[in-house]
Amino acid sequence: MDLSMTDLERDIIREILNIGLARAADSFAVIAQERVLLEVPNIDLLMSDDILHKVREYQSKHVPIQSDIRGDFNGTTLMFFSGQHVQRLSRVCLRMNTNESLELNELQESLLLEISNIITGALVTQLANILKANIYGAPPTAPRGDIAGTMQNLLPEQMLQPLIFSVITQFSDKDNTVELPLMLFFDRATFQKILEIIRSYDFLGSQMSA
Repeated sequence: MDLSMTDLERDIIREILNIGLARAADSFAVIAQERVLLEVPNIDLLMSDDILHKVREYQSKHVPIQSDIRGDFNGTTLMFFSGQHVQRLSRVCLRMNTNESLELNELQESLLLEISNIITGALVTQLANILKANIYGAPPTAPRGDIAGTMQNLLPEQMLQPLIFSVITQFSDKDNTVELPLMLFFDRATFQKILEIIRSYDFLGSQMSA
């Protein structure tokens, strides 16, 4: 099964995600009380080993929050909060002065879960509307231990390639910006569905028939 993308298809998928993330950014900015920029600079097709290596690298330096996508599509989002994120969000949202620590109390974990829920929910809603799909986001969780072990449903034994969207999220204020890694995973079957949907759009007709 050929899952290669043309440059046009890659641009369309990126723009669909950007539309979904734009609404999420507005909601997130209210919580963070800062300017928030969400954009999708990269769409990568990676082998399973490379994906697991990237996830473990992020997990070693961040607090991970996971939210699954279910329905017509099968996927998951992973948001990675650094100690600096935890400190700034705790100060703004919880009125707590803390160190840049990855050790969370109950209130801090609840805050990160709610942020992930807002962003994933906004993204899933827009994807459902644009792609005419019946999908929903499951309640987010704060996974313990190695996340790779919970991702096996997206990484089959045959080492097929899921689709990875690397989203660079930025908190921006007058002093600095802080990147918040967000990774969106779709399994191979879902990727095929997405390609079939965008290839059926009228504005692709001339390019795909050429």
